[in-house]
Amino acid sequence: MITRRAALGTALALLATPALAFPDRTITLATGFAPGGSTDVTARLLADRLGPALGTGGRVVVENRPGAAGIIASDWLRRQPPDGYTLMLVEASSHALAPAAVQGGTRYDVMADFTHIAIVGTGPMILVTQPGFPERSVQDVVARLRAAPPDTLPFASSGVASMPHLSAEMLASVIGQGGKFTHAPYRSGGLMVESIARGETQWGVAVLASAAGQVRDGRVRGVAVTGLERFPSFPDIPTLNEGALPGFDLENWFAVIGPPGMPAPIVEQVNQAVRTAIAESALRERLLVAGVAPWTRPNTPADATAFFRTELAKFRQVVDRTGVKLEP
Repeated sequence: MITRRAALGTALALLATPALAFPDRTITLATGFAPGGSTDVTARLLADRLGPALGTGGRVVVENRPGAAGIIASDWLRRQPPDGYTLMLVEASSHALAPAAVQGGTRYDVMADFTHIAIVGTGPMILVTQPGFPERSVQDVVARLRAAPPDTLPFASSGVASMPHLSAEMLASVIGQGGKFTHAPYRSGGLMVESIARGETQWGVAVLASAAGQVRDGRVRGVAVTGLERFPSFPDIPTLNEGALPGFDLENWFAVIGPPGMPAPIVEQVNQAVRTAIAESALRERLLVAGVAPWTRPNTPADATAFFRTELAKFRQVVDRTGVKLEP
């Protein structure tokens, strides 16, 4: 029989025992895409510096959980323990585009079902064609797409409801070819770009970080980026906005999130580690070379939550304006 005095002694002993420091074991940083694409590249660059930024117990490994442009992995994440040992690098595809554009929406609520921790960076999309594509300038490529008979110029994407999928459909809609191009979805941006390089598909609008290496190597031709300004590491590649499609503006982004209900001290610790990592000059340079502009604006967990809310509203406006709807 446990006496009152013994119970009190046990309680006091538990209170006196110091809490285990976080982290004291390996942290998983999941992604919703296969290796080789923009999310995977960004996650691995971040994980390499995030572990040391978390302290002596910090070790971060990347786990790829591809499927449905990050939607499957996001649904999995919301059911994981909120202890900080399972995080995810997400992008606009799964946490702004899909809830706005996929018919029937997603099983998860972007604002209610996750802990928003920190923004990592942003980057434009890039219109790429296979090297043998006859037209070269952005104006001529857009004119060729505009005049093409239905189903004659198949395009690739990194999956149904991904940013590359929406970007290509938006481009097609703007030039009056909505729904007229055959869509070939792949499991990552890397596989998508490879399909264009091999000539399996003719073109696509890739996340710049997925296509950067192949563009530099000449395996695919970078025609134009989708932001309003040229990207610093590719100053010779024009924007769609410069003449072919004035006002065309679409960017991807990357952020670290966790399951719902993570303890505030752990959220703050991971947030600070992300901010420390992306402030390092070596990582910033590697991200820029990969096609990701590191985040420089306010970046507290509250800022991240506000960012997700704004982006979700923005993509809903884009979908309403263009009329693009994606099958789940």
